[in-house]
Parts: sequence; C-alpha cells; structure tokens
Amino acid sequence: MPTNFTAGPVRVRVPATSANLGPGYDALGLALGLYDDLAAEVAPAGVRVAVTGQGADELPDDDSHLVVRAMRAAFDVLGAQPAGLSVECVNRVPQARGLGSSSAAIVAGVLLARALVVDGDQRMDTAGVLRLTAEIEGHPDNVAPCLLGGFTVAWSEPSGARAVSLPVTADVRPMVFVPAERGLTAAARAALPATVPHADAALTAGRAALLVHALTTDPTLLLPATVDRLHQDYRAPGMPATSALVNALREVGVAAVVSGAGPTVLALTDPPPGFAAGTDWQIWQLPIDGSGARVARGRLGHAERDPVAAGRKS
Repeated sequence: MPTNFTAGPVRVRVPATSANLGPGYDALGLALGLYDDLAAEVAPAGVRVAVTGQGADELPDDDSHLVVRAMRAAFDVLGAQPAGLSVECVNRVPQARGLGSSSAAIVAGVLLARALVVDGDQRMDTAGVLRLTAEIEGHPDNVAPCLLGGFTVAWSEPSGARAVSLPVTADVRPMVFVPAERGLTAAARAALPATVPHADAALTAGRAALLVHALTTDPTLLLPATVDRLHQDYRAPGMPATSALVNALREVGVAAVVSGAGPTVLALTDPPPGFAAGTDWQIWQLPIDGSGARVARGRLGHAERDPVAAGRKS
C-alpha cells in the first residue's frame, strides 16, 4: 500500500436533498433525513462497485459509476491516484426523482477519496470539497446541503461555488411525495426558456428573499414565500401529475413545491387532515438533516447495510 493512502476502509453517510424550494432556483437547498451509506478502500488493481438498494440492478459496477468518477476527480486534485478501488454503496435516496441522488453520489465520492489520502483534509478543506462537487454536478444547490446540512444558500463566484448553512425553525416539517416515474434534470432544464419577463424575475427574487426569513424565523410566511415564476410553470407540461399535486396542496394552504427538477413534490408543512394525494405517491415525512455528510473509519455495519430507507415515515 503506498504511503500516501490510508490503510483500511473509510465510510460516509450522505443525506438526500431538495433544491430550488420554489423561488430559489439553483441557489436554495434543504438536507433531508434520508441517507445513502457508502464505504471504500484502496485496492491493488481494478475497480469493484457493489450496490444494494436504490439502483442496484441498473447502476454500473466499474469506473463509470458516478461515485468512482467523483473519487477519481478528487484524487486528481489531491495528487494521489490509486491503482484500484473497492466501493460499497447502500442507496436509499430514489434515483432521478428530484431528491439529489447524483449530488449524494458526488459528495460521497469526493469525501471518500479525501479520507483515503493521508492528510487529505489538509490538502482539500470543506470549501474545496464544495467547489469540486459543484464543478462535477454543474450547480451547487444540491451538493451544498448534502455536504453542509440544514438549509443552504449557495452561489458561484469566479473562484468556484460557495455556500452558507442556516438553521431551520422547528415548525418546518418536510414531507415528500415520491412518484414511481422518473425525471431527468437535463430534460427539465431544456424546458426552460432563454429569457423570462422582468416582472416574473422580480417577483421570484423577492419571494426567494422572503423564503430565507420564512424557513429560519417565521414559517407562517412559507406559502407566499414559495411562489415561483422562473421554472415550475415551464416544466409543468412535462410532469402534469406533479404540477397538479403542487397546485392541490397549495390550494389547501400547504407550502408545496417541485423538489429539484422533479417529479417529487416537497411540502414544507403538513397537509390538512383528510387530504388525499392519490395512490400513485409514496409519502414520507422526513426530518431536516442538520449535520450534512459524515465520514468515519471502518466498514459499513449491519444497520448501515440495511437498504430500507432509514429516517423516513410513510
């Protein structure tokens, strides 16, 4: 084993995330208490990826796996590229549903690589992890809450992505409505126009600012604070069931939005008694994760290998 790599495996737990939150397009995100657990160690040669849980029958088991690609990118930055890798993934975050599965994989990969390199945390600090993960993902709104936890505001500068994490008031109770069908971020972005009316941009900017106050201080303002004119209406024709559920929830006073690029719906407050979403949705009440990604030494334990979605309540 080369001296610049640590001996033995390391593991990481990364939370699901919901981005945009309505008006905070590509900027606001929330970490949710639903987790992927991963472990990795340096091998003499080759790449082995074992996946259980979400995506087990479809995700690649070689260098093309997103976790491995993120690890390789981080190793390049750290200046220590191993010959081989063994990776284990226990996935609970649904794939391609708007709950940050790709960001979870990217953050996990970069953190695993950093932990496998001797003095890796000195070569790449948390700000460096955020910059690299946002560069790989293409935008920082999901990787920021996955890495930092809580409610995050992220932005990009010439030097790369930056973010702050803010505490959320206890009255915010996220609930996700997860459909069976999938969505693709690229397709959702393709539905957006090149320009929007100035009045829509101004309204959305004001509501995004209000949303920061509502989430951190006054949740009674969540319904008006989650009004969006930048992306949700343009994407609605591509996911009519999602749009209909968002509208139905908002009509009964629930601050509901499309989670990320969809098709999952995020409600930030409880629906009224008797509200019926229909049979096509898995409904999970999820806590807000305040810690973000967590790294430790050793292999995954029995509880961490359980593919059941830890933290969720249906």
